[in-house]
Amino acid sequence: MTHNGRDRQGRTDRGDRGDRRERRDLTALFDPASVAVVGASDDPAKYGHAVASQALRAPDRRPVHLVNRRGGTVLGRTAAPSLAAIGEPVDLVVISVPGSGFEAAVDDALACGAKAIVGITAGFAEAGPAGLARQRAVAERVRAAGAVLVGPNCLGIADNTTELYLASDRFAPGGIALLSQSGNLALELQLRGAPHGLGFSRFVSLGNQADVTLVDLVEDCARHEATSVIAVYAEDFGDGRAFAAAAAAAGKPVVLLTAGRGTASARSARSHTGALTTSADVVAAACRDAGVELVRTPREMTVALAGLSAPAARGRSAGGRRTAVFTDGGGHGAVAADAAEDAGLDVPELGGAAQDRLRTVLWEQSAVGNPVDLAGMGEQNPLSYAATVAELLAAEDVDAVLMTGYFGGYAASDGGLGGGPAGGSVLAEGETRAAKEIVAHLAAAPKPLVVQSMYPLSPSCRVLAGAGVPVFAATEDAARALAAMTGRATAPAPGIAPLPAPAVELGDPGYHGVRALLAAAGVPFPAAREVTDEAGLLAAAAEFEGPYVLKALHLLHKSDAGGVALRLPDRAALLAAYREMRARLGAPAHSVEAMADLSDGIELIVGVNRDPRFGPVAMVGLGGVLTETLRDVAFALAPVPAGRAAELLRGLRAGALLDGVRGRPAVDVAAAAAVIERITEVAAAHPEIAELEVNPLLVRPGGALALDARAVLG
Repeated sequence: MTHNGRDRQGRTDRGDRGDRRERRDLTALFDPASVAVVGASDDPAKYGHAVASQALRAPDRRPVHLVNRRGGTVLGRTAAPSLAAIGEPVDLVVISVPGSGFEAAVDDALACGAKAIVGITAGFAEAGPAGLARQRAVAERVRAAGAVLVGPNCLGIADNTTELYLASDRFAPGGIALLSQSGNLALELQLRGAPHGLGFSRFVSLGNQADVTLVDLVEDCARHEATSVIAVYAEDFGDGRAFAAAAAAAGKPVVLLTAGRGTASARSARSHTGALTTSADVVAAACRDAGVELVRTPREMTVALAGLSAPAARGRSAGGRRTAVFTDGGGHGAVAADAAEDAGLDVPELGGAAQDRLRTVLWEQSAVGNPVDLAGMGEQNPLSYAATVAELLAAEDVDAVLMTGYFGGYAASDGGLGGGPAGGSVLAEGETRAAKEIVAHLAAAPKPLVVQSMYPLSPSCRVLAGAGVPVFAATEDAARALAAMTGRATAPAPGIAPLPAPAVELGDPGYHGVRALLAAAGVPFPAAREVTDEAGLLAAAAEFEGPYVLKALHLLHKSDAGGVALRLPDRAALLAAYREMRARLGAPAHSVEAMADLSDGIELIVGVNRDPRFGPVAMVGLGGVLTETLRDVAFALAPVPAGRAAELLRGLRAGALLDGVRGRPAVDVAAAAAVIERITEVAAAHPEIAELEVNPLLVRPGGALALDARAVLG
């Protein structure tokens, strides 16, 4: 990946795939009957040299053909001057030639029966419109031939389970499938994972994803028995919703590291929803809905992978996040408890039964509430570590254990690692024995266990790590790993709701047209009439009793412009407000509406913003005129089922208001959630709508009522 000093990053050609989601057969890609490397070279500066060298690591697994247009020998083997000169079919062809020769090499590969092609060559979609056109044409030829293409502009693939080595670097074998848009980041993850014993089942450099996409690879890795965890680095998801759906259906942990999650996408938004929705919000919502473990850095990804690869994290039945923090020093215990809660874990006080059991193995000054603190007992009896872990693993009110502090220091004193009490050979022997007993206890009661140690490389910590217990030097890493281990079991992802069939396009994007569209879907509104003159105003007022609301139409943010008048008690007040507003704003039309009863109500906002990668994304939160000031909102991929909508509402910072505070009655959350489902269904069924918003949605003890609506067409 780094052989030539470059870190290529491909861009997805979304136009190639559309909504096509047939299952791709990638057998020839990962377990081909034969391989050819076109562009194989003796020149170490060329990528064809690195790939050919790796391909020859397993010459007995399958025929490996080296192709160089000059013929001769490459790496001591006879090279064919062309694919045709090989004289037999080739299942997989790697192409690493100058850009001008790529198309001809693809045609030659297809002519010799290739079912899979890996395109190393760059200079396509990432180079501009002309390159994109070439890329599309190549991808069409590959698909028409019934073959698959990874790349172009990629850095190769590897599959340790089939001894397929077609990337410049080696990957230690293991259970992680690594799908990366960056070669250098993949190398960093491999280097960071080595101390934790992490290994890889597969590596795929995504490249431009002209044909085989990230979604195809996630789906195939989900079916791959030797893969237990799928790790992804991607900047361009292509079809982000399809990625989320594939991850949700994988049945295996998916860990995502991505970049470009900033706020730039919200700068041109015209609604509150668009202004408050950033790329980071969208990616986070998609990951939460799909159950994807979202990380921010390569270090955090390594930590999460270490936790998810631990034996206690695989195949667990649903447990919980009640975490016992176990330490041999008060400071470490307090810091670890904070880190655990920051990571989303619970650190509750242990119940009486658990505390009583702990007292039988600890001495009087030990703390047994949580954190559990040996308070120096470890120096007298290292086996107290193992005895305490055994009791915590057996406790019914403990789901996971975080052990933190000095453990490892006694054995480290004999290992030249610095630390440990003088003459600590007896303690070192006891600590190593304690590590072995902890492993035995964990096998008998397999709950998530992570360790933070001041001496993570000590012999006793290596005993734990060798048995699959994640060991970290940093407290926050231990907590993050434990959160990853417990997350999938304790918080099942809501999943990705399918998009409804497209509806007939919205004919009238104006205020009353949007109201009519939503009302037809079951969204309740107060009575309203559109008027263009005083006669129409008075006629509308005669249809329902006051108080009235008057709105100036054709203004996107009516309140900001002074285009809304509330609580007009009678027709005279309505007429006066109309004359003043029309003179000031010059709006061609107005809306006369019945004033809703705002007492005992809470104003919400419900909006849907259409993201170019993930499609319709819903936002719910506190609404009204302070929406952008308070920013108490939550996001989910639309459409949002009512049950999920209720969860989002209750998860708001101000969610407690919904259940009534200081004498105010509880509001009808179920009614609000049902309306949210209808609004998001409408938005999801109308791809021509870029932004749809109901603000405010008034929810009261007796139901919910939409008071304003707007739409922005794409």
